Amino acid sequence: MVALRDLRGPEDLKDISHAEARALCSEIRGEIIDTVATTGGHLGSSLGVVELTVALHRILSSPKDRIVWDTGHQAYAHKLLTGRRDDFGTLRRKGGVSGFPKQAESPHDMFGVGHASTAISAAVGYAIARDTEGYDHSVVALVGDGALTGGLAYEGLN
Repeated sequence: MVALRDLRGPEDLKDISHAEARALCSEIRGEIIDTVATTGGHLGSSLGVVELTVALHRILSSPKDRIVWDTGHQAYAHKLLTGRRDDFGTLRRKGGVSGFPKQAESPHDMFGVGHASTAISAAVGYAIARDTEGYDHSVVALVGDGALTGGLAYEGLN
């Protein structure tokens, strides 16, 4: 059985079974709950995307494939799966793990974002750059938690 503490990065998720993925999701939820109970943070929105985050990292190859988070406080499971588990207890602390995706923190954080409505436009920009330069990778905009309440999301869709 794979344990969160043993994962080096998202590439370790490629060959796990569905049962192992379910168990891992449960462990991730526990880690998020324990950490947020101490440091504060966004609990519900992070817990709501655990399975989605594990699934995305199982099928994509981050950081080659670009995952653009629209609402940064939904990215806690992403942080745990991309090499920040050992420091996760410093979440939202000065000098610690950021509460939002932060490009300087990890090559897996494609776009620095705090709150909603920017991912679609950013992903479109990444996709245009990919196509212009002739690269071959996926670009995914993870949109939710009120993201479609801002005009920039509609601009990106347009």
